[in-house]
Amino acid sequence: MSTAPAELDLPDIVEETERPWVTIVWNDPVNLMSYVTYVFMTYYKYPRELAEKLMQQVHHEGRAVVSSGDREAMERDVTAMHSYGLWATMAKDE
Repeated sequence: MSTAPAELDLPDIVEETERPWVTIVWNDPVNLMSYVTYVFMTYYKYPRELAEKLMQQVHHEGRAVVSSGDREAMERDVTAMHSYGLWATMAKDE
């Protein structure tokens, strides 16, 4: 007859959470900075200060991450940005 150990030494289980997706808006030579700010305020409901900060990032750095979430939500956001005439893509968050 054997006895069961009082405690089992099990390896730690680490759950890897899925990285979210992001929507990236890219700088373009067509849209005015005021229009890009307007789009961010209208579609994302961002306050003017945040919308202007993101617009400046697009203008000076060439791109800005404007939203993050699951893949389907980012597909909707990219499609919406295209409907406003902005250049946008989606990618896995780093």
